[in-house]
Amino acid sequence: MNMLARPDLVLETRLSRKLMDVYIRVGLVLALTLLCYRIFAPFITMMAWALILAVTIYPGHQALARKLGGKQGLAATLLVLGGIALIVVPTAVVFGSMGDSVHGTIERVRANAFAVPAPPARVAELPVVGPKLHGFWSLAHTDMPAVIQRMQPELGELAAKALGMVASIGGTILLFMFSFIIAGIIMAFGESGAKAAQSILGRIVGSRRGEEFAVLGTSTIRAVALGVVGVAFIQAMAVGIIMILAEVPFAGVLAVIVLVLGVAQVPALLVTVPVIAYVWLSKDYETVPAVVDTALLLVAGMLDNVLKPLLLGRGVDAPMPVVLIGALGGLAGAGILGMFLGATALSLGYQILMRWVATDPDIVDIAELEGELPIVS
Repeated sequence: MNMLARPDLVLETRLSRKLMDVYIRVGLVLALTLLCYRIFAPFITMMAWALILAVTIYPGHQALARKLGGKQGLAATLLVLGGIALIVVPTAVVFGSMGDSVHGTIERVRANAFAVPAPPARVAELPVVGPKLHGFWSLAHTDMPAVIQRMQPELGELAAKALGMVASIGGTILLFMFSFIIAGIIMAFGESGAKAAQSILGRIVGSRRGEEFAVLGTSTIRAVALGVVGVAFIQAMAVGIIMILAEVPFAGVLAVIVLVLGVAQVPALLVTVPVIAYVWLSKDYETVPAVVDTALLLVAGMLDNVLKPLLLGRGVDAPMPVVLIGALGGLAGAGILGMFLGATALSLGYQILMRWVATDPDIVDIAELEGELPIVS
């Protein structure tokens, strides 16, 4: 009995020590992981945007690099400088226009020179809100200072919210600029980065599927950038140019609103229809120009209905509704960044689900099995 008890005691001691050693190592790894996350957490959003920008612009970067004799760093530098110029210059123009408009409005109000035209008689005939709207409009037409005095608390709150919005937009622009710079560095080392991403995914889902998932994630990000953000930008530019040519007040601000609505997948008609109403009610436009402006604004307001089915989901091995639902769900949960993450995650989940559906456990493909198994020489 003593001869058997002693080896059991030795084995238990060794196992307990090894188990304690494993616990300590796992604890150290978890502690190191938590420390790395806390250090890296402030930069996660910026790095995510940098990866999205790098993946989206990389085909253009490669085309430019080929024209420059294969100089990856120079091509990335030129793209970053051009991108920053495209961000800073239009932003400065829009904010300058907004500032001038607000300053001019304030000065006109102070000088009691802010004239509001008399309301049409048919406004009072509108159901429910007609009489009140006509009365308020008439008061603004006859005594604008009294209206300003009555709305002073609301105007103060609105000014504070507007100031906070401007500060938020400024911070977002700075974040986007730094992300663009990091994206340039990622593009300069694009080949090694792509191999690293495939290796990481290969360790998670297998070497062959890792490459497929890397391609699917890349194509989904580009499809969302082109089909959601690209379409919103094109539509905002079209609406803005038409309103500028039609001399609509605050055309730059309205174009930015159309861009935001387009990214949020809200119809631009919410902006173009009131502008059309302004064109017809202001009496500053003749009949033919008003008809032309109305037609152009209606076409521009519905432009996304034509472009989105053509561009969203293009080149992605997943149906367009899957990409769109993922983008909308991510946008609702985590903003614009979540739009890319949601579309990519749902596309990957769709591929995993359909691969599982197509796999019959009773049928084993020998060629596929040999492809999954490691080759032993």
